[in-house]
Amino acid sequence: MTFETSELHHILPSRKAEQTIEWVVGELEGEGIPTARGDAEIIVGHVLGLTRAEVQDGAATGRELDGEQLATVLDFTARRKQREPLQYLTGISLFRGIVLKVGPGVFIPRRETEYVTELAVQALRAAGVEDAVAVDVGAGAGAIALSIADEVPGSTVYGIEIEASAHEWMERNFRELAPGRSHAILGDMVGALPELDGRVDIVAGNPPWVPDGRVSPTPEVALFEKGARLYGGGADGLDVMRGLSRTALRWLKPGGTFITEHGISMGPQVRALLEADGWADVRTHVDPRGKERMTTAVRP
Repeated sequence: MTFETSELHHILPSRKAEQTIEWVVGELEGEGIPTARGDAEIIVGHVLGLTRAEVQDGAATGRELDGEQLATVLDFTARRKQREPLQYLTGISLFRGIVLKVGPGVFIPRRETEYVTELAVQALRAAGVEDAVAVDVGAGAGAIALSIADEVPGSTVYGIEIEASAHEWMERNFRELAPGRSHAILGDMVGALPELDGRVDIVAGNPPWVPDGRVSPTPEVALFEKGARLYGGGADGLDVMRGLSRTALRWLKPGGTFITEHGISMGPQVRALLEADGWADVRTHVDPRGKERMTTAVRP
């Protein structure tokens, strides 16, 4: 979307950053977007080269946007009003201090997946393993794998992704953020990486778990993230999880840990599935909101 300079003056009330933020807030609130203020601060901050925290600390106050910057704000605002994810607009997603490149075709990492990652990092640190090996399944942009590479010195990480579009983003992030220590694998996890059988310390991931036929809960997912794999297969959404359980048993060394994210009502089903497969010490964990969001198990 392009705008003439004369159009900008008619649409936007001011070139000042703070007035521009308020205009964006009003536009997004008018569309019922609940994150309007945060989105506005990120949009205006992005065109000024500032983080949201810097905007909130006053770094944008008094600054004027030039014509190109104002045009970008208008473009991003119009697209956000159509519920295009903010991360697709800026091209980045922040995850545990890492800046991931993202765009159409990859599922945007969620805050909930940070809790899965925290459990993985804690388990590796507690084990005290040197040269740890970790596998991130359904890796998307590579958030879990890259966080482990960043926070566990000496670790080597593998990311497996079945969707080619998502794999491209993961490969790019691996190349930029963890060259030489990360391996991006395109394909189905079942049968993948036989050379790692019995050698892996951690298998973690956010596999698709949405049951077949369930409607996406947000317009952003339904309209824009539909290219990413969301549905886990079967009426219960756990077909992929069943394959992952068996595959993780093959990869992990005895005492290795498996960590998976799942829907907030799926804890009992996931525990039963893992226990039936022979896993030990199967536990479901809650996130900071008290929701059962992830389950861990140990390879006997």
